[in-house]
Amino acid sequence: MESFAELIKKRRSIRKFTNQLLSPEQVESLLKAALMAPSSKRSNAWQFVLVENKEMLQKLASCKKNGSSFLETSALAIVVLANPMESDVWVEDASVASIYIQLQAEDLGLGSCWCQIRNRETAGETDSAQYVRDLLDIPYQMEVLSIIGVGYKDQDRKPFDETHLQWEKIHIDKFVFPSESESSES
Repeated sequence: MESFAELIKKRRSIRKFTNQLLSPEQVESLLKAALMAPSSKRSNAWQFVLVENKEMLQKLASCKKNGSSFLETSALAIVVLANPMESDVWVEDASVASIYIQLQAEDLGLGSCWCQIRNRETAGETDSAQYVRDLLDIPYQMEVLSIIGVGYKDQDRKPFDETHLQWEKIHIDKFVFPSESESSES
């Protein structure tokens, strides 16, 4: 197992996948990662819908105007949803679960990409969350945050280049606008 620092450098959004299917063990590892994600007060308000059916993946690929077509070629998709009645921080909790899925995918040598659903629309201007709810019979009280497409990588992405780190976005002890820090140095 590589270090966490190496894992987060290597994890990049992958939008092109091969036709190779995932093993049951790989799928289980992804789902375990989702279920192990922390949540506020351990509310576990999230739920997950695993989609492996190719016809359904093709339909999910139309869930947004832009940025969802990769779902059609993914080996599977995990729809991340939560019940806002169970947790007022469902967005945060579902986001953490989403990234846990992506990090587990990278650790398994797989690619993944996050498809944002909340506050997005289809090409026909239907609410993306409602579109996904209707496709997958998700109850109305559940909010759909994201869909994580996963599969074997069919594109190479270089690891994150640390020379691109934006250190100017780090503030010590208080927030300082760049113009303020320049004038205080004079």
